[in-house]
Amino acid sequence: MPLHLEEMTSIGKELALRWSDGTETYIQLETLRKRCPCAECSGEKDLTGNIYGGNPRHVPASFELKSCRVVGGYAIQPEWKDGHSSGIYSYDYLRSLVP
Repeated sequence: MPLHLEEMTSIGKELALRWSDGTETYIQLETLRKRCPCAECSGEKDLTGNIYGGNPRHVPASFELKSCRVVGGYAIQPEWKDGHSSGIYSYDYLRSLVP
């Protein structure tokens, strides 16, 4: 049975997620932003393996969540108060962020 996100809410400096298997996950917003999987934040490889990008500059608003939406039933897409919103975090990736 595929994993589904049942509820998501921002609580203080954390994003709280409740999953269809009954698990609750709490991820620090700073961790979520610093682990953004988009090309701008994580970099992207060319055909020869060189990595470009991946060195974002953060300001205090970078760690403040403006909104967050579900994408296609498999991921979330946060929008940060500094305007960044290109990161799409799959449910599996989100679960991997928690020890």
